[in-house]
Amino acid sequence: MQDELSLKKKAEDALKKSAAYGEDFNLDDYGIASKEEKVTEDLTKLSSDDQNTLLNVGIVPSEENRSGTFIMLDNAVSHTSVKQDDAVELMSLQAALKKYDWLKDYSWKLVKPDADKYTAMSYLQNADGYFIRAPAGKKSQMPVQTCLLIGSKDVSQTVHNLIVVEEGAQLDVITGCSTKKGVEKGLHLGISEIYVKKGATLNFTMIHNWAEQIGVRPRTVVHVEEGGTYINNYVTLKPVRSVQTYPTVLLEGKGAFTRLNSIGVAHPGSELDLGSRVIFNAPDTKAELISRTITTGGKVIARGEMIGNADGAKGHLECHGLVLSSEGTQRAIPILEANVEDIELSHEAAVGRIAREQIEYLMARGLTEEEAVGMIVRGFLDVGIQGIPDELKASIDETIAKIGEKAI
Repeated sequence: MQDELSLKKKAEDALKKSAAYGEDFNLDDYGIASKEEKVTEDLTKLSSDDQNTLLNVGIVPSEENRSGTFIMLDNAVSHTSVKQDDAVELMSLQAALKKYDWLKDYSWKLVKPDADKYTAMSYLQNADGYFIRAPAGKKSQMPVQTCLLIGSKDVSQTVHNLIVVEEGAQLDVITGCSTKKGVEKGLHLGISEIYVKKGATLNFTMIHNWAEQIGVRPRTVVHVEEGGTYINNYVTLKPVRSVQTYPTVLLEGKGAFTRLNSIGVAHPGSELDLGSRVIFNAPDTKAELISRTITTGGKVIARGEMIGNADGAKGHLECHGLVLSSEGTQRAIPILEANVEDIELSHEAAVGRIAREQIEYLMARGLTEEEAVGMIVRGFLDVGIQGIPDELKASIDETIAKIGEKAI
């Protein structure tokens, strides 16, 4: 009880402080999104607009080729279903905390409630979210899909998610975040704590498709044990007011591996502060951080950080950015820190425009200038993300085509 009171006091103090960096949203400008249940049993019965919103962040309303589905509307759980209950467990986090006493040892242990004003807000609101568990040795054949959806105007959505992939298990998760049609302004505060146990694998893909005046402040920490693998893909291609994401992966067991891919397009008026951090705390651990960003008039900060604390660790950081408008800015901030002798960390950073000779080379082979730019952009952004539905691929192609139009 004393620990809970102490955490609450720390969170209340953190709530009063300004954000350490980036746009500092005033939490008082937003109401608290509703926690009232708005249950939808059959997602195919949703309106065409709502179904398209889901599809554009990789969520399939029919749930075909998905092992489970979880949807949160505002601050209420709207839909939960599981097809392979022997291979994956899926429910709201608050329900899971009531079901499993041991889960208290995982909740708010990787992300601290007083890390900043946004984590403090989620903690003090007793935020709900999804709980996903892959039992030991189980390998789900189809991904779990989750969606965090803001459906009300001028509100803050507070979310707390927790994933546990037990020893030797394998899990794929596709999570999409978006706003319902007509919702233009809001604030998303998403806390995620992820545990990858010994020899386990988690492939996690997050797709953002927000409205133009949405502020986005996810806070994620991942704990990977011996021989574990964590693959993360993050995609944001549509206009948004401000995104600030900087997931931290703790490689805590020998031979653990992580790869984090970040793909972002900053449109006019958008500010993307994207990046990832890996801390090598065990020997022979490996990491790859890959960033591909484009500005068509917005501001991009691409961060990457590797901290080596164990012998035999190897990591590579790659930040590439394209500037397709004189109104946009790109900033790459790679950080390498070695605290032991036997370690190998490297980085490659480059920002600039598309080389004219590349465009002319493709045009000489029959492409229009617009088609040539689109092809170059598509290749630039391609980091091999798997498992997204055709409708989302079509939306991505449409976005890339528009980028090509504006770039010539």
